[in-house]
Amino acid sequence: MTKVSLIRADGYEVRALRKSLETLLQPLGGIGGIVKKGDRVLLKPNLLTGSRPTKECVTRREIVYCVAKMVQEVGGKPFIGDSPAFGSARGVAAANGYLPLIEELNLPIVEFRGKRYETVSEEFNHLLLSKEAMEADVIINLPKLKSHVQLTMTMGVKNLFGCVPGKMKAWWHMEAGKDSARFGQMLVETALWINPDLTILDGIIAHEGNGPSNGSPRFLGILGASQNVFALDRAILEILKIDPQRVPTAAASMRLGLCPDLAEMEFPHLRPEELTISDWKLPEKLMPIDFGMPRLIKSIFRHLYIRFIKEPMSAYVGR
Repeated sequence: MTKVSLIRADGYEVRALRKSLETLLQPLGGIGGIVKKGDRVLLKPNLLTGSRPTKECVTRREIVYCVAKMVQEVGGKPFIGDSPAFGSARGVAAANGYLPLIEELNLPIVEFRGKRYETVSEEFNHLLLSKEAMEADVIINLPKLKSHVQLTMTMGVKNLFGCVPGKMKAWWHMEAGKDSARFGQMLVETALWINPDLTILDGIIAHEGNGPSNGSPRFLGILGASQNVFALDRAILEILKIDPQRVPTAAASMRLGLCPDLAEMEFPHLRPEELTISDWKLPEKLMPIDFGMPRLIKSIFRHLYIRFIKEPMSAYVGR
């Protein structure tokens, strides 16, 4: 049985949050069951943008602080890494109040812009991932629960798209065109390669409506965790009463046999039906994956990508 831990949490006060996270992770063996002494541990929050800190569209700094502290206490060496849609990881982190915790815990911030690995995939032969992410000993995925104008919802699987270097994100939007199912499958493939050891979802204050950044904060008071990112996303959709077939990442993970049925999941704390939200707001209108860009512009972009952006890559066959 795949374990999905779900609990209620009242807010981000650090001491109370720390206790909530310990409770959340206890059925999964605690942080010590994930991290061993000396492990380099990537903490992958959602660092979307620094321009809207009051919109609750990034993972809260208190979540990252508590998880980093727990990792350090068992001898792990945590670092923060991301490739934000807008700006640098450090700039977005600073705008969202991360710097005091970074300085207190001496946490490095890594920009996913350096050397890249090319995965081995028949379907997605240009899927390039960050070397820094792939070489971490442990990956802890820290997504924010949000609606999304292109994918309906963004949760654990979509958050791992941040391990794709910045310019490559634009490439995949253009490559998928208006095919949300193909884009969703690419995101699932990314999640398979990144293979997070643990996903902890920040749903205490979520972001509904026209997300990932133009929506509104919504207090839900929920934390979720699992070692199976696909199962956690599916359980959250059950809480929000959203058909998984409307969410390309969830639909792809189910189609490919990666997501267990709800009946095959073990909920050691609360079950999804005990946390049900009946009035979650989805986007008013979905936007094409390629942002509706004209064919000529997309063609030019692909040409420039192939000529100037794609660098010689070293194949990666591990993890």
